Amino acid sequence: MMTEQSQQKNQQDTEVAVFGAGCFWCVEAIYQRVKGVVAVESGYAGGNFKNPTYEQVVTGRTGHAEVARIEFDPAQISYEELLEVFWHTHDPTTLNRQGADVGTQYRSAIFYLTEDQKKIAEKSLKKTDASDLWENPIVTEITPLSNYSKAQDYHQNYFNNNPNAGYCMVVIAPKLAKFKKDFPHLLQESL
Repeated sequence: MMTEQSQQKNQQDTEVAVFGAGCFWCVEAIYQRVKGVVAVESGYAGGNFKNPTYEQVVTGRTGHAEVARIEFDPAQISYEELLEVFWHTHDPTTLNRQGADVGTQYRSAIFYLTEDQKKIAEKSLKKTDASDLWENPIVTEITPLSNYSKAQDYHQNYFNNNPNAGYCMVVIAPKLAKFKKDFPHLLQESL
């Protein structure tokens, strides 16, 4: 059983990354399986006002992106490694879309929380863009985190709660299979 003091220590020893890579259900499902990730929350970021509803964000008029807020233990996984997963598990070369999901709410984005994260993300983008991972130029935005809010409860833990839903079987499951094949060394043992 954890004491209050050890819980505080654990919270102080973690960091947060916020990524937009299309539908937040996909991003959440992948990062929930990454070793060193403590928690993943689906949410909205980068928009023009606080606490939007899903119905507002889905119109594409709020400026928000669907994102995953990833709490991780930097002693187990680095921000750089999280970015490597990010570049490999969505198409960062398509502007405002991932597959059939189209609109600014599905844009590829890294929302940094510190200047250090900004520098690491910019370096990672340049390195990835110069590699042969993607044929077309990367269009991912790197911007400070603003107007973050947690998505509604029914969006949380979506794939794990609904593995047989159509979108989960057709879109998320293949992404997870590719992630597991490409990053076996980063898989949590419990999943």
